[in-house]
Amino acid sequence: MPVAALLILWSPQALAAHGYALWGQLKYPDGFTHFDYVNPTAPKGGEIRLVSNLRTSTFDKYNPFTMRGSAPAYLSNLMFDSLLAGALDENGAGYGLLAEDVSAAPDGLSITFKLRDTARFHNGDPVLAADVKHTFDILMGPHTSPAYKTVLQDVAGLDVINERTVRYRFKLPNRELPLVVGGLPVFSRAWGNAPDPKTGQRKTFDQVVMDLPIGSGPYKIGPVQFGKDITYVRDPAYWARDLPVRRGTANFDRITVKIYKDNTARLEALKAGEFDLMRFFSAGDWARRVNGKRFDTGELVKGEFTHRLPMGFQSYVLNSRRPPLDDMRVREALGMAMDYEWMNRQMFYNAYQRVQGLFGNTDCAPQGTPAPEELALLEPWRKQLPPAVFGPMYRPPRTDGENSLRGNLRQAQAKLREAGWTVQNGQLRNAQGRPMVLEYLDSNETGARVVSPWIRNLKKLGVELRFRPVDFALYQQRLRTFDFDIISINYQGTNNPGSEYADLFGSQAAKTEDSGNFAGVASPAVDSLISRMTAASTQPAFLAACRALDRVISHSHYLIPQWTATTHRMAYNAWRLGRPKDMPPYASGETWAIDTWWAQDPATAKH
Repeated sequence: MPVAALLILWSPQALAAHGYALWGQLKYPDGFTHFDYVNPTAPKGGEIRLVSNLRTSTFDKYNPFTMRGSAPAYLSNLMFDSLLAGALDENGAGYGLLAEDVSAAPDGLSITFKLRDTARFHNGDPVLAADVKHTFDILMGPHTSPAYKTVLQDVAGLDVINERTVRYRFKLPNRELPLVVGGLPVFSRAWGNAPDPKTGQRKTFDQVVMDLPIGSGPYKIGPVQFGKDITYVRDPAYWARDLPVRRGTANFDRITVKIYKDNTARLEALKAGEFDLMRFFSAGDWARRVNGKRFDTGELVKGEFTHRLPMGFQSYVLNSRRPPLDDMRVREALGMAMDYEWMNRQMFYNAYQRVQGLFGNTDCAPQGTPAPEELALLEPWRKQLPPAVFGPMYRPPRTDGENSLRGNLRQAQAKLREAGWTVQNGQLRNAQGRPMVLEYLDSNETGARVVSPWIRNLKKLGVELRFRPVDFALYQQRLRTFDFDIISINYQGTNNPGSEYADLFGSQAAKTEDSGNFAGVASPAVDSLISRMTAASTQPAFLAACRALDRVISHSHYLIPQWTATTHRMAYNAWRLGRPKDMPPYASGETWAIDTWWAQDPATAKH
């Protein structure tokens, strides 16, 4: 059936031949020349020097898809193209990159991608349907992170139609899955597939560690100094450089990512001119320590770039697999002891806003009491859900205005008494006489400063919260096996929540090591709402499901909301870097610079 016929059968909201949109028309029509937010004539050349955005101090592999070890920062985005590419000024849409044509089936149970004849891997091989199939099979296999299996659990399979055409089949209609599979990285069948010269055996994928990746992206791995830096070099023969989705991007000849041991070393290196751009997450650093001679001369510039990204839900995560955190009343009481307003004034220079639920700053955020459409989804589970789910949306307790920490602590004491915790001989104990001692696990010793006010307030309740810093490798291992009481996670938000929430909150993920369900949520109601959300065929049905899900998670107190910012704080070298005037609304910090900025002559720029 021709694509034009499919367009009529499926509906313009779901399909366009040159791309795919979730709920409406694509912003960019067929035949567009470039995204609005790029400089299509940006000069190519020069270098941008960055600092690693990862918490790991170094890297020990080039394979970003396996579980063990740490890959270099930015490797996946720079080296692997996907079937579709998203735009930074539009959400819920993807445009053809490796794929030149996208055809969604009328029943929503499959999507077909036709690959471009010009698509090439770094070794010169064409990108073929067999490579897409190989990638999918590997990601769904035993040697990659379980997160892929969770996100792709509703994909029934991938068929090779011909040399340059693949069809993904879905177990049920899911408007988001075309974007999920379209956004998967594609790598060559030849990567790590050479037989061992001694044994003649081919490696399993988890043994593909230091083999240079064979992708089709704009950059390759260049010079590497282990423990110090890695340089990605632009492929001058990059096959997609003139495509509309790539024009005005990948402008630097070299992208060097430097590695420093700690935040202090990074900041001093920036001031010394050792690299060109750094994103800041510490309000204290930004307010008090981002200064010096190079800032005075205008070489280094502080920029706060306002975005419209989802708020996300950075939170303290309570592991409900473990007592006493398996009791919702205890979890709620712990949250009541957090004095965010004091912390924002005294520690964060009033730079942040409190996180509100899972979907703050998006259309999915619930307001007030549940709408009839939400109630219809919640009612079948009423007996299994906290009664508060059916009332106003949860808001974290405050300590300003008419509110006070003392009042919140009184309420917390009442919750703890309900859960069987009482003060005995000056200590909070349960019926068996055991004290409440919990551990907060962190991979960064500087985290003690931020958690200390909460620890002090919990002590007033008789709760002992111990701060336990460990090295990052051990931290990762303990997270993989859910060996912790409380951790802090910065969950990225989304305008289009889908199957990835089964990894974050699904019952299957709760018992799967290395999943993202750190809180241990195992609820049939939550599973049902996630399924409803991913299978929704209309936007109203989708919004009802995600709002109901937010109510259940928030009122179950698995997460204690932390804080978020509505700007990206970045210091950059204005003499060495040129940039577009405005940041697109859905750009994620330094990746905007990597993708769309360009090098300029310092001697010219400073005059």
